Amino acid sequence: MMANRHLAWGLLLPALLWTLAFFAAPLVIMGMYSLWQRVGMKLVQTWTTHNYQQFASKSFLFESLVNSLEVTATVTIISILLAYPLAYILAERVPARWQRLALVMAILPFWTSYVVRSYSWLLVLSEGGILSNFLMDIGLIAEPMSFANNRGATVVGFVHFFVMLLTLTIYASLVQLPPSYRKAAADLGAGPVRSFIHVVLPLTLPGVMVGAFLTFVLCIGDYITPQILGGNQELLLPQTIMMQISRRSDFPMASALAMILMAVVSLAYLACARWLKLDRL
Repeated sequence: MMANRHLAWGLLLPALLWTLAFFAAPLVIMGMYSLWQRVGMKLVQTWTTHNYQQFASKSFLFESLVNSLEVTATVTIISILLAYPLAYILAERVPARWQRLALVMAILPFWTSYVVRSYSWLLVLSEGGILSNFLMDIGLIAEPMSFANNRGATVVGFVHFFVMLLTLTIYASLVQLPPSYRKAAADLGAGPVRSFIHVVLPLTLPGVMVGAFLTFVLCIGDYITPQILGGNQELLLPQTIMMQISRRSDFPMASALAMILMAVVSLAYLACARWLKLDRL
């Protein structure tokens, strides 16, 4: 018994040390920095909530969080609406022997670098890009028009990436659903629509929620896509954090904003975990 316990701790210790060194310790240091203050070019190591007060009082700081939440909510909703039909088609309409190939073909474009995909969308949406030239060719616009450097372009870039992530999580839920459930619903007089609404959809919602949470976390903390496609027309919170570091060297304020971002993600996780727990009761 004792030997098994020692073996368990021996196997657990490397992961525990890794977590403490590269997650817990940096988080504690960042929390300490957020309670310090930059005065002039000096770092004043005096405990204060000044940075958090600045976040509440300066409109552009608070608006960056609101912008991030709005963009993330929009991306998550659109991705779910696009991913569920795609996952359903892959799980229910594609023959079983072709499903693996269909999944590989679907995710193949996502093996390309994330940065490359963002710049590819910039080429499509920019003035004189593929979309602008196409609209000019069919006569909808008379001169080149830019569809980039705005919130819509940022949402498009995000959705292109996250819709497949959600498709995979929803697909995993659909293929695990026993066919007997649908047969039982049909025996009770439920048609395909009612069977989907009352049987398939509720049983696959956990997969939807997991994918939505992953989309929320990755989207709200992303810096690259808003920076490339958004054009700094409206700042999201990750961009505001980087501005505090690159332009002002204000590491305490950047740390405070990062802690706020961590708090938002933690609240989203708790809400998602609570919903999944209640859903299983």
